[in-house]
Amino acid sequence: MHRTIFTTPIVNTALRALSLAILKLTGWKVEGSLPAEQSKCVLIAAPHTSNWDLPYTLMVAFALQLNIYWMGKSQIFRWPFGGLMRWLGGISVDREQASNLVTASAAALAAADGPVQLVVPPEGTRSKTRYWKTGFYWIAHTAKVPIVMAYMDYPRKLSGLGPVFMPTGDVDADMATIKAYYSQYKGKNWQQFDHQ
Repeated sequence: MHRTIFTTPIVNTALRALSLAILKLTGWKVEGSLPAEQSKCVLIAAPHTSNWDLPYTLMVAFALQLNIYWMGKSQIFRWPFGGLMRWLGGISVDREQASNLVTASAAALAAADGPVQLVVPPEGTRSKTRYWKTGFYWIAHTAKVPIVMAYMDYPRKLSGLGPVFMPTGDVDADMATIKAYYSQYKGKNWQQFDHQ
């Protein structure tokens, strides 16, 4: 995995202090921590309903001392912002060539040297969606790493890490359990988020 803002010395320390200060000033509370044995995992990013999710996710990641990577559509990685997006932990995804995305993501997770938390929104988009995509699930299952249920609840200004979940391969049963957990949280534009 490429170097990011989270693995850059000095910058990391300064931005963690800044993130903690901004979160406190804006009234956000951060909960939970990543168990030491789960240094490689898939983090569900839900509910994902707003462009504001990215800056808050980055600040929460600094607060919790995570080493996150996230996937974004290839257009945001074009000049002049491509280098910055990659430094922020971004991995470019060409949605028209995404058939191999699960395999490539799982291989990158398995091969990574050191802690890596791959953040994947189950909706796959900020737009209103009726059904969750299962890419995050199959990435974790294929890489044999757990899913950590990260959340962001805008009405309560609450974010953090919830339970650790190891996928069993029974996607229907596992997704029902995961969605039931997320039914308690609301995104910024919560009307766009469906727990079905």
